[in-house]
Amino acid sequence: MSVILTQTDTTVGFLSQDSLKLQEIKSRNSLKPFIKVYSNIKAFKENGNRVPNSKKSLIRRSKKTTFIVKNRAFRIANNNLNSSLLRASKWNYSTSANESGKNFDREFCESKADIIIEDKDSLYEGNPSSLYKINSKKTERLR
Repeated sequence: MSVILTQTDTTVGFLSQDSLKLQEIKSRNSLKPFIKVYSNIKAFKENGNRVPNSKKSLIRRSKKTTFIVKNRAFRIANNNLNSSLLRASKWNYSTSANESGKNFDREFCESKADIIIEDKDSLYEGNPSSLYKINSKKTERLR
């Protein structure tokens, strides 16, 4: 599996279906899971995921938001980039493109990525997604 460096819906990030490669690049604790980004709600459901009925419309309408349900983090992010490579993938693990605890360094990121996808707006470090932990009874904002 390849590691892709691209502008995500929130900030510049690494995407891959291989979490071990991302873990190695980021020098990240193996116990800390990655966010799984789905291309649409249909792909999310096809992957066997479920959310509380009372939160379905919140998830469908959300933009730039990550949710944690039963200790699994996910985000639905319709990719705006005109990339057939990204459109072909229904999901990817996602992480910010930097060394753990550091800011975006283009040289570091380019050396670690197998594929770089960049549009006319270039790559930029934006604000991270909002983060909510949800269950059937409550919604807790974490970031």
